[in-house]
Amino acid sequence: MSAEARAEPQGDGGHAGHHSTLRGIVLKIVLVAVFVGMQTCIKAAGDVPAGQIVFFRSFFAIFPIIAFLASKRQLATAFATKRPFNHVARGIVGVGAMGLGFFALTRLPLPEAITLNYAQPLLVVVFSSIFLGEAIRVYRWSAVAIGLVGVLLISWPKLTLLRSGAALGDQEVLGVIAAFAAAAISAIAMLLVRNLVQTEKTATIVLWFSSTASVLSLLTLPFGWQPLTPVQAALLVVAGFCGGLGQILMTAAYRHAEASVVAPFEYSSMILGVVVGYLVFGDVASLNTLAGGLIVVAAGIFIIWRERQLGLERTRTRRATPPQG
Repeated sequence: MSAEARAEPQGDGGHAGHHSTLRGIVLKIVLVAVFVGMQTCIKAAGDVPAGQIVFFRSFFAIFPIIAFLASKRQLATAFATKRPFNHVARGIVGVGAMGLGFFALTRLPLPEAITLNYAQPLLVVVFSSIFLGEAIRVYRWSAVAIGLVGVLLISWPKLTLLRSGAALGDQEVLGVIAAFAAAAISAIAMLLVRNLVQTEKTATIVLWFSSTASVLSLLTLPFGWQPLTPVQAALLVVAGFCGGLGQILMTAAYRHAEASVVAPFEYSSMILGVVVGYLVFGDVASLNTLAGGLIVVAAGIFIIWRERQLGLERTRTRRATPPQG
């Protein structure tokens, strides 16, 4: 899943009741299914240039988002911003992550492509320390280290194919490298989104990103776009609509429940990826993928839990500190 989908929506889930929290969880699971559907459509479209996929994914995502905002009467102000350069910078980074992720998706089995993307939240912790100077304690560093061991466990069988010299092996190795690079660049995009959400509305971030990505992806046209069959074009259009629908569902999920409650259900995509990969593409998840995936999932859930605990500590500290002056 892309960075803009994970980080933008901020809601009032802290005041939600049990029924509302359950609704948020259901929406999150539906969202995960929609994004796995998007990835399935992209993989089923075959060996299409990554820039071409990015265009379809970004451009056709705009339509459901615009329809939703129009129904909420929020469209008139959705593009309004005082930080256009920040949006463009976030778009450039996001397009790089998306293109590499789609390249990996066309060269790896679906379960592995999905699971390797779980490295992104681990790298967010690393980059938050490096670029933002956030204090990261030993618990989260330990979780990151363990999670990256899981990523290596998933990747190792592909990396050992370098010794065989087989063309298929080379393609899978490139897929692993692209997937990890996509996770790293996506983590940087997450930091940019964190900065944007302080002043910008979710609708503004989503629309600016989809529009920027659509324009930037057109710059790859001279580098080998190919004619599409009607089936390929239909699959990529559906992938774009799924991407837009995913943005709407994410916003709704986080409006009904706290991020720390909803976020762990992101990892249900691993189960869906294994099932869909087997049923649609005949991909059988390897033992390395399953074991490594479970390690990465455990590390990611621990980081989410730790973030929640630190947030509660900060809240108690603020309440306990008497006003100054």
